Amino acid sequence: MDNTFSVYKIDDRSLIAFIKREIHNLALQLGFTPHRAAETDIIIAELTSNLIKYADGGDLLYRAHYNGSHNEIEIYCLDKGIGIENVTKIMNDGYSTSNTLGQGLGAIKRLSNDFQIYSMRGWGTVQYIKICDKADFSVIHSENELNLSVISVNYPGERVCGDGYYIKYSKKGFQIFCGDGLGHGAKANEAVQQAIRAFKQCTENDPTSILRYVHEHAKKSRGLVATIACADYTTETWNICGIGNINTRIYNGLDNKTYTPYNGIIGHNIPRTLNNTVVPYQKHQIIIMHSDGLRTRWNLAELTSIIKQSPGIIASALYKDNVRGTDDATILVGKIF
Repeated sequence: MDNTFSVYKIDDRSLIAFIKREIHNLALQLGFTPHRAAETDIIIAELTSNLIKYADGGDLLYRAHYNGSHNEIEIYCLDKGIGIENVTKIMNDGYSTSNTLGQGLGAIKRLSNDFQIYSMRGWGTVQYIKICDKADFSVIHSENELNLSVISVNYPGERVCGDGYYIKYSKKGFQIFCGDGLGHGAKANEAVQQAIRAFKQCTENDPTSILRYVHEHAKKSRGLVATIACADYTTETWNICGIGNINTRIYNGLDNKTYTPYNGIIGHNIPRTLNNTVVPYQKHQIIIMHSDGLRTRWNLAELTSIIKQSPGIIASALYKDNVRGTDDATILVGKIF
């Protein structure tokens, strides 16, 4: 299954029935029982109607995903409405801020396998929902030191994404690849997929050596930009190197540093001299990497307590506020535990 999310702008009530039907059919294709698909309908209906009633519209992102042992549908619901003042209160079934009898966010939480919400007055709300084919499936969070979430969407109208990412794990640590093929569409996708194949094959541990290896194996492609961040448990360091405009930041609490990549195009021309940036690898850090489908002038400190949230909520909050809508967009957020 594709890792990218489909995006719907919900700005009219007439869209709700169409989206419900599309996701219902997707659920059945994934092997959901008719009863589980009907529960999915309730979740979609509540999310979309709330967007219309309370936020004058918003975005619904969804994808089908096979997670090793089960099929699931992942959804992000994003709005720029007035926000929710008391999330705990509004989670109660039947609670509504209007005179309608809503099933409420409590129903969404009860029917989903994972539900997370973040809201700030005057800013809006982001919600994450995971619906597994089995209602009683318990979501187990990663045992790796890296808790990771990625939101990736296609350029509007394209069937494939020109961005790509991949993570390799070992006993010694992990390596993150985040890349963006030049332009968008099939040729950009081909370039980034060639690079990912090379990244998977490469046995080097040093980002500069990995980038040179990827460069050699992407020469027949359109070209791409990419950054590689390698965490080494033994030395307790990050080694980071990038070519082109992938934005990379590491947060230690609210303090953060942006790591500037080299100019160039992987597969075409890269600098003769490449050096890694070496920084301490520490518990509770947050690493954020994204393509130029998102604006770069953002600041997590503007969002109250956002760094306490899950990587998916952080990624969706940054996406909501900063997506350009004129290119593929990928945002990767990892928390170190």
